[in-house]
Amino acid sequence: MQQQKWLITGVSTGLGRAFAQAALTAGHTVVGTVRSEEDLRAFQELTPGYAHGRILDVTDDAAVSSVITEVEQSVGPLDVVVANAGYGLEGTFEETPLADVRRQFEVNVFGTAATLQAALPHMRRRRRGHLMAVTSMGGLMAVPGMSAYCGSKFALEGILEALGKEVAQFGIHVTAIEPGSFRTDWAGRSMTRTARTIDDYDELFTPIREARQKASGNQLGNPAKAGDAVVHIASVDQPPAHLVLGSDALRLVTAARTAVDEDIRAWETLSRTTDFAEGAQL
Repeated sequence: MQQQKWLITGVSTGLGRAFAQAALTAGHTVVGTVRSEEDLRAFQELTPGYAHGRILDVTDDAAVSSVITEVEQSVGPLDVVVANAGYGLEGTFEETPLADVRRQFEVNVFGTAATLQAALPHMRRRRRGHLMAVTSMGGLMAVPGMSAYCGSKFALEGILEALGKEVAQFGIHVTAIEPGSFRTDWAGRSMTRTARTIDDYDELFTPIREARQKASGNQLGNPAKAGDAVVHIASVDQPPAHLVLGSDALRLVTAARTAVDEDIRAWETLSRTTDFAEGAQL
């Protein structure tokens, strides 16, 4: 496998760390972004000389651009950029303050957009590269109590799909990584949970919250295997636009997309009634 230079945001823990470790094991150079000096030192000690840490808040657009420019100059041209940094926000839509919804989008959507947008000019000039972003199975299906999180991941899916069509002409690949439930801290200490205030949601949501907390630490997905999968698609000539990770994600995403298809078919006749008799087709 040809040695590559990677940049991955959010490598302190979880899938970001797993992606970085898999890339390092494969012999690649990895620049990983973290939020503290302690995490930076721990990351660089993984593989001295190949693991390079940078402190970065992905919601600081100027800092994101500056770090990627500096990395391009000091470490070398980036072959793969993985926008992984993000977090989960759990809570029913009505109970979630709008400030928390905005923060969810600020990190998950705009932080990712800033990362990809900063890397893109360098790859476009070289006419090669692979941009990836971690969305979620929650970017292709939605569950009660995760409206803000799923909303942010659905938004990312749209950005990535359009971006991929824009940059294919430059030899740049774009992949949305859609993990299911993996054995990380995402559903445990890393999850932000909205306070319960409305009793009407107790019957629906209380069991969902309790089940998620109980399953934390015993999830089906193996992060190391997810890392291997991501490293693999970075080595193939025609990587996927969508990479669903985990059998649970496959099952739930397939069911959700089937439900959408059924709705479209059921209401197709009504949908067609809204056309002008003559008009331009897209």
